[in-house]
Amino acid sequence: MESKKKSILIADDDIDYLYQLRLKVEKMGFEVVTAESQREAENIIERFKPDLALFDLMMENEDSGFILSYKMKRRYPDVPIIIATAVTAETGISFADTDDADNRWIKADLFLEKGMRADQLQREINKLLKI
Repeated sequence: MESKKKSILIADDDIDYLYQLRLKVEKMGFEVVTAESQREAENIIERFKPDLALFDLMMENEDSGFILSYKMKRRYPDVPIIIATAVTAETGISFADTDDADNRWIKADLFLEKGMRADQLQREINKLLKI
């Protein structure tokens, strides 16, 4: 009996990046659902529970990824969330060193820099999904 593919929700307003990421993640053997905006991702979350979510930090708002993480964890507390960001490269601000108080508010399980290698992304996804 074949087990059901794990599903991953990816939200990013950079359509080219979203397309490339979708191809990478599908090649890893996952079912992929995409959203091109925070609003579209919120609508998907209302009716669909993915096994993992990968959100861009800045979409319509500078904190879209944080808002989506908060809403996702409120609805599905057990779904791991990765926030992908280019903020460190652009600003020098890193979320890797956030303290516990920030982590309680932010709700993401992992921050990754955009442009990560496919094998690195797959390792992190597998770790969060415990596969």
